[in-house]
Order: sequence, then C-alpha cells, then structure tokens
Amino acid sequence: MLTRMTEQDWALVLDAFRTARSRRGDKGRDDRRFLEALHYFAVHNVTWRALPAEFGNWNSIWKRFWRLSRTGTFEAFFQALAGLSRTAHLVQMFDSTIVR
Repeated sequence: MLTRMTEQDWALVLDAFRTARSRRGDKGRDDRRFLEALHYFAVHNVTWRALPAEFGNWNSIWKRFWRLSRTGTFEAFFQALAGLSRTAHLVQMFDSTIVR
C-alpha cells in the first residue's frame, strides 16, 4: 500500500506481529492493512477520523489499536522486531513515533 517495504520485509513483520498478539480474536482481519493504517497515522500525524477510507473504518482501527495496546501486543511486537534487526535502535525510534 503506502510503505516502501518489500514483500520479504512484510513477511517478517507480519510474522512478528502475529506472534506477538493474542491467540483470541482478530483472526480474520487484515493485519497488513491495520499496520499500514498505524504507519500512516504516525507518519502523517493525523487524527483517527482522518485516516483514508482505504484502511477501513477509522473507529474499527482505533478500537483494535486500543485493545492491542492494553494487552501489551505492541511491546511484544517491537521486541520481536528488535530481535530480527542488527539496527534495533531504529525500531525504538519508530516505536517512539507511535506513542503520543
């Protein structure tokens, strides 16, 4: 969609995300589109309501983000990403752009 990641990079990121999240719920959801929405939200510094429709309903994205935030999914996700990278400090920089 909007990021310039390769399909190979996406495969690694999605695997790390799916490993980090809860085993319950959200199985039929499009994880890539959700992560693209979070990336757009962080990079473009928009409100949830201003997310483009191509990502889906803004309220559904926000609710999913809120639920996953409460369960510690993003902490586990960023730790998993850091473990994959020799440049883990860059992951921390991205992490800090999401936390507002």
